[in-house]
Amino acid sequence: MTRPLLAAASAIALLALGACGENSGGAQGERAGVWAAGSSTVFPFTTRVAENYARMAGGAAPRVESLGTGGGIQAFCQGVGSNTPDIANASRRMKKSEFEMCQANGVTDIVELKIGYDGLVIATALDAPDYGFAGDDLYLALAKQVPGPNGTFIANPHTSWNQVNPGLPATRIMVYGPPPTSGTRDSWIELAMAPSAEAIPALAALAESDPDRFEAIAHTLREDGGWIDSGENDNAIVQTLTRTPGSTGVFGYSFLEQNSDSVKAHSVNGVMPTSETIASGEYPISRSMFIYVKKAHIGVVPGVKEFVMEYMSDASAGRGGYLQDRGLVPLPADELAAQRAIATAMTPMTSPE
Repeated sequence: MTRPLLAAASAIALLALGACGENSGGAQGERAGVWAAGSSTVFPFTTRVAENYARMAGGAAPRVESLGTGGGIQAFCQGVGSNTPDIANASRRMKKSEFEMCQANGVTDIVELKIGYDGLVIATALDAPDYGFAGDDLYLALAKQVPGPNGTFIANPHTSWNQVNPGLPATRIMVYGPPPTSGTRDSWIELAMAPSAEAIPALAALAESDPDRFEAIAHTLREDGGWIDSGENDNAIVQTLTRTPGSTGVFGYSFLEQNSDSVKAHSVNGVMPTSETIASGEYPISRSMFIYVKKAHIGVVPGVKEFVMEYMSDASAGRGGYLQDRGLVPLPADELAAQRAIATAMTPMTSPE
């Protein structure tokens, strides 16, 4: 009796998956392979795992798409079914609003896995002058509004870096960076812009007295050409730096590692981005990388659990693993073991704060 019951349960699960796909208006029927979508920063890591998994397992190669963290989570949260991704790649934690969107659409069991660390670098072409960013430099260069007379805020008047800080080069402020849909953009706002704004005493006080107003001022990037949205492909930013004299770019440390023959990073508050300073948190613009797994697809879409376990293996995400070669800063061994235990049990996350 047990085997027929299990077979019936499996058939029902597959039918349910197809039905969900039909309800969402996308492709119908069972999907042959794993599908992951999201962060451009996590994209090369997931692609590398997909390549290794396909060699070992055979069958359909996993499909990996670079949509930005926001775009990937949006697709992931559309529902349970063969026309929705099994995995969302993210260069920041899922937001409470995104978690609630998932729940509302029937994606009720989500497994959150931290895969490692990355840092955001501020880079230029190799032949550019050396910069050392500190204190309020980044806010005064890139915010849409900066402090004016008598407690007012005015449109950012700074056009060159030495106007922000006489110790910086007299080059034009022209920073190519990620768009609003990118988790890298969210991380840049949270880890670079906001702390730089708080280096100004009046804005630090505002952060305490009126957090909403502080956020509106410190989190809004200029739109006059000082900051240039450059799409989801961080490699495109790297290429722009080599073609555009005087330009600066913001992207993940892993892309710096892969392109160290053409671009260089600059220090922030006296600390250079390295795998050691990122892992320790000494480098101030450091962040965690995540994948989110749809538990309802485990055992229904072939290979999802196996793919995730390959991702969390020592050979992949561990120190000296093949993802470190791609620029991922590994978790400490005990933390990786804890994340692997979550993956093994497929333990659902709780709502983010």
